[in-house]
Amino acid sequence: MDFLYSNIIYLIPILGLVGIFVMLSKSAWVSKQDPGDENMRTLSGYIADGAMAFLKAEWKILSYFAVIAAILLAYSGTLVETSSPIIAVSFLIGAFTSAFAGYIGMNIATKANVRTTQAARTSLAQALKVSFTGGSVMGLGVAGLAVLGLGTLFIVFYQLYVVSEGASVNGEEMEKALEVLAGFSLGAESIALFARVGGGIYTKAADVGADLVGKVEAGIPEDDVRNPATIADNVGDNVGDVAGMGADLFGSYVATILATMVLGREIVSEDKFGGIAPVLLPMLIAGLGLIFSIISTSFVKIKNESDNVQNALNMGNWSSIILTAIASYFAVTWMLPETMEIRGYKFSNTDAFLAIIVGLIVGALMSLITEYYTAMGKRPVISIVNQSSTGHATNIIGGLAVGMESTLLPILVLASGIYGSYYFAGLYGVAIAAAGMMATTAMQLAIDAFGPIADNAGGIAEMSQLPEDVRHRTDNLDAVGNTTAATGKGFAIASAALTSLALFAAFVGVAGINSIDIYKANVLAGLFVGGMIPYIFSSLAISAVGRAAMDMVQEVRRQFRDIPGIMEYKAKPEYERCVEISTKASLREMMLPGAIALIVPIIIGFAFGPEVLGGLLAGVTVSGVLMGMFQSNAGGAWDNAKKSFEKGVEIDGETHYKKSEPHKASVTGDTVGDPFKDTSGPSMNILIKLMSIVSLIIAPHIAQVDNSDLSKAKFKQESKAEIAIKTVQKKIKL
Repeated sequence: MDFLYSNIIYLIPILGLVGIFVMLSKSAWVSKQDPGDENMRTLSGYIADGAMAFLKAEWKILSYFAVIAAILLAYSGTLVETSSPIIAVSFLIGAFTSAFAGYIGMNIATKANVRTTQAARTSLAQALKVSFTGGSVMGLGVAGLAVLGLGTLFIVFYQLYVVSEGASVNGEEMEKALEVLAGFSLGAESIALFARVGGGIYTKAADVGADLVGKVEAGIPEDDVRNPATIADNVGDNVGDVAGMGADLFGSYVATILATMVLGREIVSEDKFGGIAPVLLPMLIAGLGLIFSIISTSFVKIKNESDNVQNALNMGNWSSIILTAIASYFAVTWMLPETMEIRGYKFSNTDAFLAIIVGLIVGALMSLITEYYTAMGKRPVISIVNQSSTGHATNIIGGLAVGMESTLLPILVLASGIYGSYYFAGLYGVAIAAAGMMATTAMQLAIDAFGPIADNAGGIAEMSQLPEDVRHRTDNLDAVGNTTAATGKGFAIASAALTSLALFAAFVGVAGINSIDIYKANVLAGLFVGGMIPYIFSSLAISAVGRAAMDMVQEVRRQFRDIPGIMEYKAKPEYERCVEISTKASLREMMLPGAIALIVPIIIGFAFGPEVLGGLLAGVTVSGVLMGMFQSNAGGAWDNAKKSFEKGVEIDGETHYKKSEPHKASVTGDTVGDPFKDTSGPSMNILIKLMSIVSLIIAPHIAQVDNSDLSKAKFKQESKAEIAIKTVQKKIKL
């Protein structure tokens, strides 16, 4: 047992390696499945080539950004004692790992899509097995890389700055180690933002072009082989909903664990692990969650055509949550001492476990509520379907109303989770609750990535003109995938809110401020500016989709006009032109929104100090969470309202199908909702986390800039009176 106590730190990267090993075995299994006939393989090859072309072009631009940012970080690391130039190395590793996590998901998704189509020719059960296994490769790859990367880097920096110096785990040496480790999170989140925004612009430009010209004007299916934008649309599903989402949740995962570790450093812990148990605990819980996600993937299966796919996915999700909760109890009570204290708040190890349970409950409830507001057959989607019968405008009104209403219950759940976790274990409780929620990220992401794979499979089935029963099976999976994609976004924004709050608390400690007083005019001004940023960010993202979509629409119209024989299957559309338009537009338009998230905290922090920056972060977090929920849920509801017509819906005693007037209205609503749910909405959670991480990185620098004694009382629980006395004593000495 003494051996385990002294070597627990090495167990964490081993758990990450287990996840990567299982990921590789599942990837090999998917690759061995039948990819179908030559036509199917050709279409899948177009999609894979387009996705890789986009990633290569994106990586080229982001590599320039990463090198410049690393140089600036290395220089900044020489300016304060609590930082180090090595933060640049940590940043580059985080950036590379985030990009690699997205690549893993996209690579397997472009293999799994055509194999899911081929599997759907035999049974729904086999199609689900192939598509979900492809999704689980993404989930396990992201979580495995995060646990391995964080665990390994922590061992290196802990040995370098703490053990080699014989320093206290609560001293400045540990602060420096975690400050350098924060560079890993900054690199991950930076790449995630550009991947999410760029991928979102790409996929929605193609989707809107395919819908407006192909479906509405030409009257052909969205995934018809005659539609010039259909390949770009399917490519977009991979670069936006797979690679972008993978990088997104990789960043969330890392940021959550890091924030908990930073707060855990403030706890004086009399434990058997050298006093670092509160720092190690979030990494261990993440590793255990990864293992139980692996186990739970075996529960996702069906036997018959009539079995409910959503129930199968829910079985895997709930089993991973329950198993992680049970394991967390033993981990917490084994590692943490019976009593601890953080910033004057006393709590026990049982309280810390209850905070984790709060986080798991919040994550589960957020998924259930999001499912209710976006799933077919539920009241919100049915209300949009009914309002489609009176035209395009009422469909838009109905979708906006559903999106706004959908913020009520999630915010109440989130607020209760924040209050409950703080009640149990103070600020550490909020952070460990977020870590508990994110522990099952591997399963959450597997369920989420399954959706785009199923969507692509349906597209290949349509383009290959396969029998109706094949398309029926892929449509079944795709409809469930739309809901799981929406619930994944709800989970991501909830985790971002708790993570941002934990990062905010860590920032306050590092910056040396005890409170943020909104009675001060400059702080209140910062609060309002922060509340505005998600709106201007969304405006830029949605406008970018609009501009790119206009280019796409004009190109598709040109091809229908200038290439005779497309509609008669006598000529092949120029798919590569549409892929090129989406690629160039997305890379061009992603720069300004990304720059806002990175530059604004730096400008505000250095110009006005840490307290005003704290006000800015509060405004960004509250506004961003609401905007993210509203846009993601509205878009998901519009999408499934449109899909309801594809199955046939009854309105006022009359059944309506595709190409009916209500269906055309629903297509308009879905087109409006596309950039909501796949571009600006999901980008909100990265925006608020990235701004918080940038603020945490610059906190030691702006704490030095602020000349007040209050701002320099870092990590010291001193009252204002004590600080005032010390100030007077200094003046007397002078």
